[in-house]
Amino acid sequence: MTTGKINVSVENIFPLIKKFLYSDHEIFLRELVSNATDATLKLKHLANIGEAKVEYGNPIIEVKIDKEGKKIHIIDQGLGMTAEEVEKYINQVAFSGAEEFLEKYKDSAKDSGIIGHFGLGFYSAFMVAEKVEIITKSYKDEPAAHWTCDGSPEFTLEPSDKNSRGTEIILHIAEDSLEFLEEGKISGLLEKYNKFMPIPIKFGTRTETLPKPEDAPEDYVAETVEVDNIINNPNPAWTKQPTELTDEDYKEFYRELYPMQFEEPLFNIHLNVDYPFNLTGILYFPKMTGDLQIQKDKIQLYQNQVFVTDNVEGIVPEFLTMLKGVIDSPDIPLNVSRSYLQADGAVKKISNYITRKVADKLKSLFTENREDFEQKWNDIKIVLEYGMLSEPKFYEKAGAFALYPTVDEKYCTLEELKEKTKDTQTDKSGNLVILYASNKDAQHSYIAEAQAKGYEVLLLDSPIISHLIQKLEADNEKLTFVRVDSDHINNLIKKEEETISKLSDEEKEKLKTELEGVISDKKYSIQLEALDSQSAPFVITQPEFLRRMKEMSQTGGGGMFGMGNMPEMYNLVVNTNHELASNILNSTDKSHQEAVVKQALDLAKLSQNLLKGEELTAFVKRSFELIK
Repeated sequence: MTTGKINVSVENIFPLIKKFLYSDHEIFLRELVSNATDATLKLKHLANIGEAKVEYGNPIIEVKIDKEGKKIHIIDQGLGMTAEEVEKYINQVAFSGAEEFLEKYKDSAKDSGIIGHFGLGFYSAFMVAEKVEIITKSYKDEPAAHWTCDGSPEFTLEPSDKNSRGTEIILHIAEDSLEFLEEGKISGLLEKYNKFMPIPIKFGTRTETLPKPEDAPEDYVAETVEVDNIINNPNPAWTKQPTELTDEDYKEFYRELYPMQFEEPLFNIHLNVDYPFNLTGILYFPKMTGDLQIQKDKIQLYQNQVFVTDNVEGIVPEFLTMLKGVIDSPDIPLNVSRSYLQADGAVKKISNYITRKVADKLKSLFTENREDFEQKWNDIKIVLEYGMLSEPKFYEKAGAFALYPTVDEKYCTLEELKEKTKDTQTDKSGNLVILYASNKDAQHSYIAEAQAKGYEVLLLDSPIISHLIQKLEADNEKLTFVRVDSDHINNLIKKEEETISKLSDEEKEKLKTELEGVISDKKYSIQLEALDSQSAPFVITQPEFLRRMKEMSQTGGGGMFGMGNMPEMYNLVVNTNHELASNILNSTDKSHQEAVVKQALDLAKLSQNLLKGEELTAFVKRSFELIK
């Protein structure tokens, strides 16, 4: 038997490891199962190239709980270690990493994920164990070894009578970590971190019912058998080639990833690249809601099938963090902080690649089956519009597939829209005016007037649409977007012809004074316009610029400082050519005149859904008075 002192300058490293890593102490299981997986895969490789003269077979990794003995066992059938290798890899190499770790982080070791970065994965065991044993037999024809350490720098190393190849780690669980002896706890951790590890992982057994024989009698009692409970899927969909998978395979894998998700994904994007970095994965587009926050953190990041995190900001472009799925890359360090990842050059390339790949896939979906893509547009638009705003590379490509639906549910790309509207919607200054509504019902009367003139009206109702149209206007010369209720229809797209007013300038001035005497609400700016005599007498509009800036300010970024809190401002457009304008002007009964103005204003408010509360009650009462 050998006894020794681990070569480390810090007198007692284990309490330090425990203290530094405490916030993430559950990762011990991930680290130890990952080590077991590595040992098994290395043996497979050595057997394949003829260096290990052994039968590889069908090895598994087993995790066992001994609740009474307060122990956890992690057993593999991998390449094992000789006593010399234990001395080297457990006592020397890991501890040189430990020293580097302590030297670097002794003052501010806040980064709980850093341990694996220094080759300290095995020592994460001491976060939960007061004593750790390793019983290991190498694939080489050498005696087995038994290493024991109780969390002090002393260890013992002696021969063992283990006669099967592989390694068994035994953790003697500390009093403050007894939760890890609960079957549910370990099962949950294996499910979280090791669900797709490439070697089968056994955790206990389960009862399986055997199929009923064809000639079974009516009173046949089904037989059951105890089988290994394999908790992982060693060959998940993302490790296969897209050509090997059907649509149903992708859907099945989605259900495996999100068992509580009842809606099917709309479509998926299979990532597969081996240069200039390795990356595989499958991203799913779920149905989106208008809430940009609620859906984040659904993409799982793996390194060689080991779960790392579901906080993928910095690795996946921000607009795609609303998707679901898996990304696996050996080039992403397993245990490093997010700030480290975001500064890493390889990670930036990965982010750019994912952006490009998603854009290319969307373009091919649009090209191959436009009708299907149009049907899905409203369920995915929030992500794509956000991408157009936040990722220049995505914006460049999005012109080929970004759609702008009309209120009649026709879908056009921007170029198609320009072509379709240029003859009817170009104003006298040569600007192409794209009309849009944000709510089909609330703005129905305005939409109807625009359509009566032969204009197309888009339906743009995303919460971030004001930001996007601002960007589109900046990038497309002589193109402007105007919401259909932002002015009277004649003023939205100004043509050469002008309607002559029936009222003289003097009469208009008098009418304005009369109106201002009745309408005291400062929210309404009165504008007299000579419109068609058949047009509505009173129309409430909301100026495009002010409304858009307010919306942009409310949805973050853009807009003018403080505009999100500005009170609503409206224009009251009064048609001087309508009979009602003349009646108000020529009325000699002041109370009747006031009632008519209030009634006309309230009708205009009603059409904009602005009539509420006390004003609505007064309007209803006045209406009944007028029809007596």
